[in-house]
Amino acid sequence: MSLQLDTARDSLEGLSVGDALGAQFFVPGRSLPDLIAGKPPAPPWEWTDDTEMACTVFEEIRGRGCIDRDALAAAFADRCEPYRGYSGGTVALLHQIRDGRPWAEAAGALFDGRGSWGNGAAMRVAPLGAAFPGELDRVAAQAALSAEVTHRNAEAIIGAMVVAAAASRAAAARESSCGPEELLAAVEPYLVDSRTADGVRRARGLLGRSVAEAAYELGNGAQVTAQDTVPFTLWAAATFLDDYPAAVTACVEAGGDADTTAAIVGGIVAAHTGIGERGGIRGVPEEWVAAREPLPCWVTVG
Repeated sequence: MSLQLDTARDSLEGLSVGDALGAQFFVPGRSLPDLIAGKPPAPPWEWTDDTEMACTVFEEIRGRGCIDRDALAAAFADRCEPYRGYSGGTVALLHQIRDGRPWAEAAGALFDGRGSWGNGAAMRVAPLGAAFPGELDRVAAQAALSAEVTHRNAEAIIGAMVVAAAASRAAAARESSCGPEELLAAVEPYLVDSRTADGVRRARGLLGRSVAEAAYELGNGAQVTAQDTVPFTLWAAATFLDDYPAAVTACVEAGGDADTTAAIVGGIVAAHTGIGERGGIRGVPEEWVAAREPLPCWVTVG
């Protein structure tokens, strides 16, 4: 299948809206009951590093049709706005790349040579998966490449592969259906032995449980690691695949790194639902898109 920019754009919109809305709940006074009742915070909703990096991934896929690690690393470094919520380690890494240090050397040196197992590679990758509906092997391989430029640890790489594969499967079911078990089963081939893979497998046994129970068992991103983030996001995406507002609300309810969990879940779910409502499927509300801060001027979404 050729590159499908429409599904990739919808995924990017869903990711960025989830990121921006989730970030609102780090501000004192925000009300989860109001959100559940359909009254989200007043706009504008500012997006974070999750969206900035996802926009770069989208632009690389739109322009090249694949991941060129050298180009992606350079673009990440050139576009980094530290005030967007980047971790100090990521800012330092991207500054080194911008100053000419090879990305493989810089990323590989993190954490005494173990590489980062943070959730940053997973948070930005859903539009890549959505760009190639149903081509799970292809997107998993490309997701691994996209992860390696900043995250050289297997946990983070596997997390990115699984999120991309889920987005690809969700996009392929756009005109059909995809049950919770089916979505989680689709990513099984990419669950290489790791804590992240173990968590995703546990998520299958928690389908039908409450958000609170799933977050307790799987994590909610509070540790900012792939293994503490990706399993819950796969559970939430599978559980609420036909209902974008409910999916993002679940991430806010779970607490933890809510902007990142909502970005991942929003990117996967929007690949399936698109924007607005159709045939009983609740996509990204248009008023939520309007409430989100405009995306960077350099990203092509029109």
